[in-house]
Amino acid sequence: MMTNLFSVFDPSTTIFNLSLNWFSTFIGLLIIPFSYWFLPNRFQMIWNKILITLHKEFKLLLNSKSHNGSTLMFISLFSLIMFNNFLGLFPYIFTSTSHLTLTLTLTFPLWFSFMIFGWLNHTQHMFAHLVPQGTPNILMPFMVCIETISNIIRPGTLAVRLTANMIAGHLLLTLLGNTGPMSPSYFILCLILITQIALLVLESAVAIIQSYVFAVLSTLYSSEVN
Repeated sequence: MMTNLFSVFDPSTTIFNLSLNWFSTFIGLLIIPFSYWFLPNRFQMIWNKILITLHKEFKLLLNSKSHNGSTLMFISLFSLIMFNNFLGLFPYIFTSTSHLTLTLTLTFPLWFSFMIFGWLNHTQHMFAHLVPQGTPNILMPFMVCIETISNIIRPGTLAVRLTANMIAGHLLLTLLGNTGPMSPSYFILCLILITQIALLVLESAVAIIQSYVFAVLSTLYSSEVN
């Protein structure tokens, strides 16, 4: 049962289908720019407002007027994750954000580049960040160890947070989908369908929230080294 339950997250076994599954992670982003060649529609206007709002918020989090280009990187990260979160809600479509292979690929290079930039350009600030202000002298060695461990596990916690939230919602939908055909009465079947619709709406909200949290935390990690 456990093998069948988690098999919804497995890509196809053949090499050709496996490459197409991972290619679906980026194919939607190749289609989005073509919409800007056509007349503005309601969806495009809403999406532009979302991007402008994110740009202003990320610029405020970075706390510097010289980071206009940096917000583009985090907005692109938000768009990529949100698109793949929504894509995984459709039947028979590979959910790439439920795999640590993708989430760690996004988090580790960002974190590693932030750390290299901070230690090379702001060494004193990075050392000072290891000891919070007001820490007693006797606790300073322990705080250095705790802050160092906290910085090291950041990419892992960021990746696991996104993966765990995607897996949890999909598992609930899969469990309800498997128990629906075996329901003894139409009343229970209708109740399961209503619950599935509510979970689907909830997962749509989670898809947006988790992509936003991922991008915001990445922005905060970047602002700490500047």
